[in-house]
Formats: sequence, structure tokens, C-alpha cells
Amino acid sequence: MTHLFSSLALRDCESPNRIAVSPMCQYSCDPDGLPTEWHRVHLGSRAVGGAGIVMTEATAVEARGRISPYDLGIWTDEQATALEPITDFIREQGAVPAIQLAHAGHKASKTRPWEGNEPLSPDEGGWETLSPSPEAYPFEGEPPAMREVDETDVADVVEAFRTAAERSLEAGFEIAEVHAAHGYLLHEFLSPVTNRREDDYGGSFENRTRLVREVTAAVREVWPDDLPVFVRISGTDWLEGVDGFAESWTLEGSVRLSRDLADLGADLTDVSSGGLHPAQQARPGPNNQVPLAQEIRERVDVAVGAVGGITQPEQADALVRNERADLVLVGREFLRDPYFGLHAADALKGEDAPLEWPIQYRRSVQ
Repeated sequence: MTHLFSSLALRDCESPNRIAVSPMCQYSCDPDGLPTEWHRVHLGSRAVGGAGIVMTEATAVEARGRISPYDLGIWTDEQATALEPITDFIREQGAVPAIQLAHAGHKASKTRPWEGNEPLSPDEGGWETLSPSPEAYPFEGEPPAMREVDETDVADVVEAFRTAAERSLEAGFEIAEVHAAHGYLLHEFLSPVTNRREDDYGGSFENRTRLVREVTAAVREVWPDDLPVFVRISGTDWLEGVDGFAESWTLEGSVRLSRDLADLGADLTDVSSGGLHPAQQARPGPNNQVPLAQEIRERVDVAVGAVGGITQPEQADALVRNERADLVLVGREFLRDPYFGLHAADALKGEDAPLEWPIQYRRSVQ
């Protein structure tokens, strides 16, 4: 029976277990998008801590795609070079280094969360952001400098993802994930809530999903055939039945999109949810997003990752054993406990959990 500590092979890439570090923004880079010692220790300690896959935070494919001025970037060769020691260390611990490629769209140019998450104007160090339909998001107070994406921007964004994937490969990453969730640019195009365009990138399902499909195809084109591509989506906007929202992005759209992306060569759908609009009515609690992942897994021939409210080893193991997900992405619990994977192995014990503590630490658990 498949279990949490069984290996997961996608193409020729093999994770030693089914535990992945979910992408979590740290807002701790220097203003040039370069990783700092914080990133080396943060990501490296989770690899030491037993994660099979260690994924970076949302990494901007171009400067205007950052959420804040302190986001990680992969739009220059210098950034890629600076990431190499991190991927080397992750790999030395037996884990697979992964990168999430992202563009923040109209949620870009903001202060860090602990600074209020407020829009930054250009004279405050902010920049002009991109949006499918600039009037579609209810910013509180003065919105950032923002304009509607035009044909040139579309081509530039697709090319930015393509070249970012090439740099990611040079930096030593083995998995590339396209970020199409949480109300950032690609999700903004997917949802009729934020996409009110009337051109080839708006209106119908085919048109609204066009940019995500083009980006995924571009990444797949330059990513080696023997290495996997993931796509993170929001399984739903959590706006169904909410007053004022006749249409939104729903699970049915996610099932259909997952099938289309699999046909383009995507190997795993990483299923999160929400993040598009402050009126969302998300469902909190343990496994709160797992039913979305399970539905996609049952209806689409693609591997699926589940995330959300996963805090206990037995809980994570049950998701794999009961065939609700192929990969368990753990976020906040890895922030609380960098050694969640090792502690999970101790808790589950037996031959199903062969993971051992690093030799330097074993005297603490003997």
C-alpha cells in the first residue's frame, strides 16, 4: 500500500517520500531579488528535516511580478547563480529542490505583511502593476499604479516564464511549478471575477485559460523531458453563492483545466484555493482544501498534491494511504517545526517510515 514514506516518481525525478514543503513567501530578499542567508537556512533546514521535496517561495519571473520589493526573483542570471548553493545543499540532504515560478499581477507592489501589506506608489518604491481588468479588484484606499495587460505584455509574460524556467534549471532545480493560484496574475486571468476582457484572453473558459496554458507549454518546452512540471491552482474562488458574484472560478473549471494542462505535459496539479477576492468564504480547519484535490485526482489522469490544514503525521499519511492525494504539501506546520518529516517518521515508526535523523542529531533521539 502506498504511504507517506513511499517514494514518488514523476518522470525520472524521484522524491524519497510524499512530503513537500509548500511555497511560503519570506519577504526577506535584498531589493535585487537575491536570496539571503535566511533562504539558505530556511530551505536547507527543511531538507535536513525530512521533506522529500523542498520548494521555494513564489519566485518572480520579472521585476514587476514581485509581491513586495523583498521577494525572491529569477529574472537575472545573478539570481540564478545565487540560488545554486541552496539547491546543492537541498540535494545533498537527499531532497528534491523545486521552484515556484510566479507573477503577482495586480497584487504586486505592496509592503510586506508585517508592514501592513499596503499598495506602494512609485514614489514609495513601488511600480506599475499588470491586471487583466484593472477595475475588477476592490483595493482599499488608493490602488497601486495599474494598467490592463495588452498583447505585448502577454507575450512578455509568457517569455518571462520561459526564461525563468531556463535559469531555474541552470540553478539546479529539478521541479518547476507554475503559480496559477491565490489571486495572482494567472489566476486573475482564469476567474471571471477579475477577467472582464473581450479579446482572445477573456470571456469563454478557453479564452480565460489561454494564458495559463501558454505559460505551462512554454515552461514544459524548455524543461527537460525527464523532469516534472507542476502547476498550482486555486481549486475554487470560494465565491459560489456569495452575493454579487454570479460567476467565479469553481472546482468544475479546475477539473477541466487540470485535464488540459496534463495534456500539455504538466505532471502534477498542486491544489490550493482562494486568494482572489476579499469576499471569499473559505472553509477553515484540518484538510480544508483536500476535497478539492481529491475530486481532481478522481476525475483527471494526473498526480495531485493536497495542501491546507495538514499538521499531524497520521493525518498526512492517511491522505496518501486513502488515495486522496499523491503528494502532501505542508506549509505552516513546517514553519512551526522544520523537522516535521523526521518527527512524522518517528510518530509513524515501522518499515513504512524508514527516515532517519541526520547522524549529527541522532544522540538527541536515541
